[in-house]
Amino acid sequence: MGTERLLLVPDIDETETAVPEDPIDRPGVDRRVFIGMVAGGAGGAALVGVTAAAAWPSSAASESSSASASTTTMVMDSSGTTDMAGSGMSDADMNASSEAKVGQFLDNAASPITAGQGATELEWRTVNGVRVFELTCEEIEWEVIPGERVAAMGYNGIVPGPTLRVVEGEPVRVVVRNELTQSTSVHWHGQRVPNDQDGVPYITQPPILPGESYTYEFTPGPFGSHMYHSHHNATEQVGKGLLGALLVEPAERGSEPPYDKDELYILNDTLGGFTINGKGFPATAAYTAGLGDRLRFRFMNEGQMVHPIHLHGLTFEVFARDGYPLPQPFRCDTITVAPGERWDAIVVADNPGVWAFHCHILSHAERPDGMFGMVTALIVE
Repeated sequence: MGTERLLLVPDIDETETAVPEDPIDRPGVDRRVFIGMVAGGAGGAALVGVTAAAAWPSSAASESSSASASTTTMVMDSSGTTDMAGSGMSDADMNASSEAKVGQFLDNAASPITAGQGATELEWRTVNGVRVFELTCEEIEWEVIPGERVAAMGYNGIVPGPTLRVVEGEPVRVVVRNELTQSTSVHWHGQRVPNDQDGVPYITQPPILPGESYTYEFTPGPFGSHMYHSHHNATEQVGKGLLGALLVEPAERGSEPPYDKDELYILNDTLGGFTINGKGFPATAAYTAGLGDRLRFRFMNEGQMVHPIHLHGLTFEVFARDGYPLPQPFRCDTITVAPGERWDAIVVADNPGVWAFHCHILSHAERPDGMFGMVTALIVE
């Protein structure tokens, strides 16, 4: 793929506050306009690998709600393709179910159709020049799609855990309380912390036992998009939701390109199936932009599978990987995000419409009863 030089234009003003702003309003969209624009969407049957097939939810009932026209069991034929006939659905059933799910997604864009919102920014307090955060690990129930509540583990009661926003070179303290029934720890993924703050039990620290607390202290760096998550029984604990975004602002704002909105796109493929920011379609939140806005997307994969994320109708201007600025930014429309990776991209909202935005391993996004899992949309108005 060819590359194209991108100009990183001067800094934009940004005012730091200890109290994060309220979540951005995500207005609804006219259903008829949406359906006309998104026809063809993320859809179609697709060949999938053995790993992808094995990770499918065993029943479409766990991904559907009463608004769907039909509830079916997902069927794969021997070649690994989706099979409408084997699902027991007629073409009319398939279309009705797909339309109903899009209707739910539009309802969600106007008002949430599930309880709980993950990745909200966490407030902090300043003590002697140190930014102090508090995290509590606890066992919770989390609603992934309407009516499906799953056993989860969350930081401060949400999945993903609250977003920690810090500044390069300014010291941080994170007090972690463990209210789980098992031991845990927190790893600061992508940060060059002192060894004893790295969060790996029996290598850098003892595990945090149930009922105990542990305090981490470090000076953030490098800047960029990073993560925090459990590093003890991590397959279960991270899979069930002990993960979150750690956003390190550069000491010099001009080190990154300017943007109007800052958006997270956190992938997981264990808790409740395939999710974006802790929710599966149709409960995934739509992204919204005004015509001409510059959106920064921070892609993070906290799952166990690779996910190529494709945006219809618009272009990614990719400028950083794992927090590190690329020597040569490039443009594309699909970003492959491996487990543990972070990619940063600017999207210029220069093409109005409702644009599907999904994992392009289509078995993570669509089946005979409609879109599910790792699907959302970017709405440019």
